[in-house]
Amino acid sequence: MATETIEALIDGGEASAGPPLGPELGPLGVDIMKIVNAINDETEKFEGMKVPIKLTVDTDSGDFDIEVGTPPSSALILEKAGIEKGSGNPKTSKAGNITIQQAKEIAEMKDNDLLGKNLKQKTKEIIGTCVSMGITVDEKEPKVVEKLIDEGEYDSVF
Repeated sequence: MATETIEALIDGGEASAGPPLGPELGPLGVDIMKIVNAINDETEKFEGMKVPIKLTVDTDSGDFDIEVGTPPSSALILEKAGIEKGSGNPKTSKAGNITIQQAKEIAEMKDNDLLGKNLKQKTKEIIGTCVSMGITVDEKEPKVVEKLIDEGEYDSVF
């Protein structure tokens, strides 16, 4: 069984038979469009963002396996907040705001990369990233929102 591993950075949901995948897959004699379509299905929730992928192809059978990485939490937060970059001075200047629902969505996207035991803890990890970026959550300081989560204030969200 001969396998080839290809690692690439692609635009979420927009992989094509062109570079970087086409030239790598062409010589392997596999169904390029089948692989590209599978990659797009796996990465469509990261539309508009660069996503790292690792593709393992069995060159004998044409079978393949796709591992999709996720963009950094900070990139996902910026996208949800609709801004280019975080605050240069997060203590005094706020760059943007996300909702608790958006923080939860990011936690779900980053699920396997986060350390928390459950979605509530993973969402708090995302909110922790907001602290250093100068991003408020539900128009409140992120640390206040973390405390409210601990007190059960947002239980209806989880």
